[in-house]
Amino acid sequence: MIRLAAGVLLLGLVAWPAAATPVTRPVTPPLGGVTIVLDPGHQLGNHNFPREISRLVPAGGFEKRCNTTGTATDSGLPEATFTWRVSLLVRDRLRALGARVVLTRTSNRQDRWGPCVDERGRLGNDLAADLKVSIHGDGHRGGHGFHVIAPTDRAPWTHDIFAASRRLAYAVRSALHGAGLPYADYLAGGDGLAFRSDLGTLNLSDIPTVLVELGNMRSASDARLMTSYDGRAAYARALTQGIRGWLDR
Repeated sequence: MIRLAAGVLLLGLVAWPAAATPVTRPVTPPLGGVTIVLDPGHQLGNHNFPREISRLVPAGGFEKRCNTTGTATDSGLPEATFTWRVSLLVRDRLRALGARVVLTRTSNRQDRWGPCVDERGRLGNDLAADLKVSIHGDGHRGGHGFHVIAPTDRAPWTHDIFAASRRLAYAVRSALHGAGLPYADYLAGGDGLAFRSDLGTLNLSDIPTVLVELGNMRSASDARLMTSYDGRAAYARALTQGIRGWLDR
């Protein structure tokens, strides 16, 4: 009721305060702000470019061939195709978790070759990437199982990333083994880990890096996984879990 003048009263509605509007805060995805480099080993057309892939390139204090043709299953699945398909599955999983994912190659074609190991090794250094995983399949004659390769402590090349890469190797190994995959039974130690100083992909990296041989492509049991979608999806789930475990996210 509002008094206007000379005793005249005006009846009106009482204004009640409006209900507060809930504030919706954006949800940060688990891997938001993380940049990850995936390196699908080899390239399908490498065998068509012998001169290009045979030239020598820097590999961390020495030189190595630019690239190789990779191996294959006895049924004919090329390593390059296997690593490409697994990498795409891992990429999609990581992106769904909010990560930025960069691949060292963007195709799997007979008319392409490379990139060379020095380019693969350096990719990610200028991106402030958090880590890099190089994905391969082994071609050992005899035996089965996976193993994860990390760089040795080799100044000046890998001294700065050795400790973090070692932890990444343990995290990836734990995830793969936890998924039911056996350690490679043809390596000394038999614990699914190896440390090497001769791989340009590892030596030239300034970010934590591992190379994983997901299985022996010459093994019938490993090849069954590698040639099936379900098998490749299992590898991708385990690799994603290993990466998240190392990031603690």
